[in-house]
Amino acid sequence: MESVRAYLNSPMGPKTTHFWGPMANWGFVISGMMDTKKPPDAISGNMTAVLCIYSMLCMRFAWMVRPRNHMLLACHAANESVQLYQLSRWLRYRFHYSLRQINHFYIILVIMKT
Repeated sequence: MESVRAYLNSPMGPKTTHFWGPMANWGFVISGMMDTKKPPDAISGNMTAVLCIYSMLCMRFAWMVRPRNHMLLACHAANESVQLYQLSRWLRYRFHYSLRQINHFYIILVIMKT
């Protein structure tokens, strides 16, 4: 019982923003994981890149702040990996699809010239 009371009153316990901040940020991770089922053309490349930068900055903050906030670090590390996966899906779709369209255009031009 004493250990529970000590945790509740600790600087990282549930009475502080060091606890509720990371808990709220897990929403980004859950949302990103749910977006992996969406088609790649529905992904915003700009927003995904911004979320990657945001998570990198917050990971550094969580590591440098005293006391270290390991829960926030884990949350943003998970978000970084999800957003990097989404960004790779978007880049693959964007550039592979564009190259395919260019190749089809050249094939049509060659056929029309002959």
